[in-house]
Amino acid sequence: MRKPIIAGNWKMNMLPGAAVDLVEGLWAQIAGFDAVEAVVCPPFVDIPAVGKALRDGSMSLGLGAQNMHWEESGAFTGEISPLMLLDLEVTHVIIGHSERRQLFGETDQGVNRKVKSALAHGLVPIMCCGESLKQRESGQTEDVVTNQVKCGLFELEPAQVSGVVVAYEPIWAIGTGKAATAGDADEVCGMVRRTVAGAFGADVGESLRVQYGGSVTPDNVSELMSMPNIDGALVGGASLKPDVFARIVRFT
Repeated sequence: MRKPIIAGNWKMNMLPGAAVDLVEGLWAQIAGFDAVEAVVCPPFVDIPAVGKALRDGSMSLGLGAQNMHWEESGAFTGEISPLMLLDLEVTHVIIGHSERRQLFGETDQGVNRKVKSALAHGLVPIMCCGESLKQRESGQTEDVVTNQVKCGLFELEPAQVSGVVVAYEPIWAIGTGKAATAGDADEVCGMVRRTVAGAFGADVGESLRVQYGGSVTPDNVSELMSMPNIDGALVGGASLKPDVFARIVRFT
């Protein structure tokens, strides 16, 4: 059985004090609920305060970062290394989000280097993929998504791939209020699973956890999670409200 994983991507929101209030409010509503692996991904400046709150409150929440560099140190102004994340007890890291690709020029090759580095340092990479509206309307979804998956996992060993979470996030559904239908999302998540199975073996494809992201809400999460190929959600704006995110986490 693949344990569902639901991660909140806070993006560039929340000062440290508000971030601590958020996780405390969230934990108050999901404490003891272990059917889902829940992860919060604050901005870098919030990670120390959130990590301390998680430790002090014995909260069983994963602590994720929203990005990282593949090198351990060096002349990379403005970047954060995997060793820095590990020192703050970060467990997960989002890699290759469409906003990073579109706004900051991240490439498939860079995503691959980051995934390899995250795995080498014991971090769980949440590797994102997804097509634009123009690509979907022109019938390129399969080509775009499968290519991103193949490039992101390039030269990994099957055992390593089993430690990756893939997040399918159609760009046209992120922050727009437009979610893919459960059937459409499941179709592409199944495509991701088949791509991994073809490259790394049926067992790896079957064990891979694939999230859906893009305007996930308490109203649509149950239907999305009922699909056979969807194992979780990467949640944006809805993860900034503890009561709303708690309802998503407790979708069962």
